Amino acid sequence: MVDIGAKPVTERAAVARGKVKMNPATLERIKSGKIEKGDVLAVAQVAGIMAAKKTPEILPLCHPLLIEHITVEFKFVEATSGGCGVEIRASASASGKTGMEMEALTAVAASALTIYDMCKPVDPGMVIEEIRLVRKSGGKSGTVVLIED
Repeated sequence: MVDIGAKPVTERAAVARGKVKMNPATLERIKSGKIEKGDVLAVAQVAGIMAAKKTPEILPLCHPLLIEHITVEFKFVEATSGGCGVEIRASASASGKTGMEMEALTAVAASALTIYDMCKPVDPGMVIEEIRLVRKSGGKSGTVVLIED
């Protein structure tokens, strides 16, 4: 692990996004609550929050942080040239000596995996894509915007 002992405590925040592409019929089943395993987005939201809290247990060299706030939100993407599906956005914040990027990214990844798991019986060809950091703030680098949110 990197030694962060001498670093000052600052307000840290990060936002990550990702997408699960799927058939239009699968998206309609999610919207109408007709997925056999249950409410896909409610379960995926809880999975993302839980995963963010467990990030240091999943990633071997990640520092444990006391997360002060985390949100996981979803947006439906209707059929376009890029396909349809569910966009996932996670934001995490804390006061600490190191950033929240990995927590936000882990939340998106776990949410995407949960959507895939719950919908795979009806659409095994779904694709998880574009999981990426959008923005981070805090520490010596200040605010870094990688993609407009």
